[in-house]
Amino acid sequence: MKTRWKWGIGITILFCIVSLIVSLNVYGDIKSTANEIYTPLQLNNSTIRSQPVDIKIKAEPFSALLLGVDERGGDSGRTDTMIVLTVNPSLQTTKMLSIPRDTYIEIVGKGFEDKINHAYFYGGMEMSVKTVENFLEIPVDYVVKVNMESFVDIVDIVGGITVDNGLDFYYENEHFPIGELTLDGEKSLKYVRMRYDDPTGDFGRQNRQKQVIQGVLKKGLSLNTVWNYKSIFKTVEKNIEMNIPFNDLYKLQKNYSNSLKNIEQLHINDGKSMIKNRIYYYVPDEKELSDVKKNIQEHLGIKNERELGK
Repeated sequence: MKTRWKWGIGITILFCIVSLIVSLNVYGDIKSTANEIYTPLQLNNSTIRSQPVDIKIKAEPFSALLLGVDERGGDSGRTDTMIVLTVNPSLQTTKMLSIPRDTYIEIVGKGFEDKINHAYFYGGMEMSVKTVENFLEIPVDYVVKVNMESFVDIVDIVGGITVDNGLDFYYENEHFPIGELTLDGEKSLKYVRMRYDDPTGDFGRQNRQKQVIQGVLKKGLSLNTVWNYKSIFKTVEKNIEMNIPFNDLYKLQKNYSNSLKNIEQLHINDGKSMIKNRIYYYVPDEKELSDVKKNIQEHLGIKNERELGK
């Protein structure tokens, strides 16, 4: 019995030492990866918020723009996905809004109207941010750009995902029947790209994108994935850019994690179609858009200065 007890203590101590070494290595790798993907941007929010948000001093509400960019064949790319998050640590809530990619609005910096997803093509992350700020009348504090091609690598790294498909369809010679599907990286990318055969158009694709993201997060928590973290970091370094420095990432994890557990989805889906020069555009419903703006402005604790005449 005493020998077993000593072995138990020895194994426990060994496990603690190994865990400490792994933790230190992971921390160092996380910091290195965060520094690698950090991209400073010239964002000026002074017309919407008097002072830029500084989460290092105080946990206050902030916003983030997630850009899923489709970059192929040397093209600078367009955004397949534009998601706005507002996070309020006092209320411990997060609000998430997917902007339809065909939304017809002014492209800030170009002086004309076009599909919102073309803002990235014309001026990258900065023009995308400024266009979204002008559209929703909120400041965008952080922006994260993800190359959609990285879906393939990330899904394969976690060993594939499972989704519950509600629409029978074909895309690029791949059949996706109704029901539970197990997808590898290539199939996942095709699953989220299809939209023209979906009766709900871009809104259906947004839902499939959410399914894939949730599937990756679920598998990403498994023990096998934890031991494969270096492959994930390498994929992140190749496919992600963001203007969030490492110290801010640490504060986000420390002070805002509870807020991310309570996510409310907002929608812009009551608009109408418009054909101009044989090109399809989506025109948001003014009342719905006004309500969404007010909702996220209040969540950020700011006032609509344009309506106040400022």
